[in-house]
Amino acid sequence: MTSSATVRIMSPEEIAARGGGETPTLRFPERATLFAERAMRLRQLASGHALGDYLRFMADLAHEQHHALQAMPAMALPDAVTIDRAAREGVPPLPLADWPRDPAWRATLRRIATELAQRAPPGARDTLNALAQADDVFLERQADLLLHGLSTGLDLGTAPVVGAALQVHWTHLLLATQAGHQGQGSPFGRIDDETICPCCGGRPTASITRTAGESLGQRYLHCSVCNLEWHMVRGKCPHCLSSKSLSFLALDVADGAAGEEGSGASRATSAKVQAETCDECGHYLKIVHTDRDPFVDPVADDLASLTLDLLVSDTGKQRHGVNFMLLFGEPEPPEPDPQAGGG
Repeated sequence: MTSSATVRIMSPEEIAARGGGETPTLRFPERATLFAERAMRLRQLASGHALGDYLRFMADLAHEQHHALQAMPAMALPDAVTIDRAAREGVPPLPLADWPRDPAWRATLRRIATELAQRAPPGARDTLNALAQADDVFLERQADLLLHGLSTGLDLGTAPVVGAALQVHWTHLLLATQAGHQGQGSPFGRIDDETICPCCGGRPTASITRTAGESLGQRYLHCSVCNLEWHMVRGKCPHCLSSKSLSFLALDVADGAAGEEGSGASRATSAKVQAETCDECGHYLKIVHTDRDPFVDPVADDLASLTLDLLVSDTGKQRHGVNFMLLFGEPEPPEPDPQAGGG
């Protein structure tokens, strides 16, 4: 059984009062560890989990992402003029909708699908082999649908693998662009719309609190595509930026020993994964806490807490976060009847 509790966190003013020093605006992923650590976290979460088999399969997928990211070839990157123009216009320099995708992303996808197929169950193996042999037109169409957040026409069975290849591609673009501008100032910074990623314009998967030095529990949004994290003060809705009616929901394990951890509300208050809900816009985004579990990962822990999504959706709230490892689509609209007369 599960239950929920509304919990309180520090306001932006309280955080500022308690946390000395300057909070970094951006946190960049580590090429050598990002996907490897995500794979380990997924395996850890899979133990005894109702979705254990799926979490282990996603761990295999993250493992292949790790190897693919180490082998990415050189590709076109934004030059100084492009970066300067993006900064002046307050937009991401590597926008998902407009930046030309290098064909290398398709090679990454085919390699990931081929490797996964070798140890996947029979049904999934056939799907992965078909994906590895799919033509360029199909792959580019699926990528467009994913990056534009469209479900009509999206192949939900292969979407996690397509999304994984796009994540590798944009994470490489992010890190290669950052590395290419060492000593020239960061090519990435704040943009006009703080609800989207300042590198690629992607929506967050979840947010994560991090403590660094004297900065206590600072909240960062984690990009669903390039894995960049950008700072947003707590006490502000990551969807509509309102601070009027936020609350936090968490799952409380109800079958623990009585008195072991205090009341259910106190256990929910200290949960490592919570849903931040906003009554102003009717959306929510999960938040994971490194001070409560140093191994939390925004993508892995979001996926493993699907029950929390079901609980929050029952309250009428809509999910703001995007997780390519588990996507939901709308049914295809019926084809128009050619025999039907026009009105």
